[in-house]
Amino acid sequence: MTVHTVGLCGLGQMGLAVAERLASAYRVVAADPDAQRRALAEQVDGVTAVADAESLRDAPVVVLSLPRPEVSHALCAELAGLLPRGAVVIETSTVLPADARACEAVLRPHGIGYVDAAILSGVGQMRDGAATLLVGPAATGGGIDTVLDTLGSTVLRFGTTGAGMAAKVINNQVAHAVMVVLAEATALATSAGVGLDHLVALLSKPDGGLVRPLTHRIAERVAHSDYDGGMPTDAARKDSVLALSMAQQLGVPLFATQAAHTVYDLAVAAGLGRRDYAAVATLWQQWTGERIGG
Repeated sequence: MTVHTVGLCGLGQMGLAVAERLASAYRVVAADPDAQRRALAEQVDGVTAVADAESLRDAPVVVLSLPRPEVSHALCAELAGLLPRGAVVIETSTVLPADARACEAVLRPHGIGYVDAAILSGVGQMRDGAATLLVGPAATGGGIDTVLDTLGSTVLRFGTTGAGMAAKVINNQVAHAVMVVLAEATALATSAGVGLDHLVALLSKPDGGLVRPLTHRIAERVAHSDYDGGMPTDAARKDSVLALSMAQQLGVPLFATQAAHTVYDLAVAAGLGRRDYAAVATLWQQWTGERIGG
């Protein structure tokens, strides 16, 4: 597929940045019901702004940048009756994996493809051409790959429709939960006389508490179900008790740390005390019935 024109639905903050990126390589027809947003888009060379999706009827590729999953559902149902067979819809809006699969199911009977391509980065990175895309399907091909490469300097593929969206939700889950843990650590460090610069330097180290759980315990131990040796779960639980005790002495409330401590209690009760503390991941295998790692 050779693509010369790309349609776009949605001209919010991210949508406008997407329009600018696409316009660096394509003629762009961008639809948005808001006249003010259309006026901003018209200031970008190569962008024609329209009020509704009807004007995208012949577009071979349409990119969605929409505020809510239900809006994506409605647009995909509308586009199913507008776009030619062989066209592809690229979903950059943040939706759930089930939403992505539902949109694909609406488009497929009309011979229209669907690619979920979650944007990991911010508006500025998108505008500067430095965004990362988390793409569900393992393969797209031809002109679609070129469109994706225009949008993102890095394109990571996860294998199936909806997996890109799942990856973004999981990434954000980790970022937001870690932010709470780091806020607790910062408060505790300040009360204990550990400077913020020292804390950042410590946690940034390859063997620090922020990095090593991912690069060693998840990437090496959990990935290969290797829980022999290492730091026992008993010892990790003891350190958790020490952190909670120090926080209590200093009057620093710990919420996320207290919740995490409960997992170590459960792990020890489940007989995992002498296994490396990465073995806490096996609790989720019991709870979900899904094997984690090798």
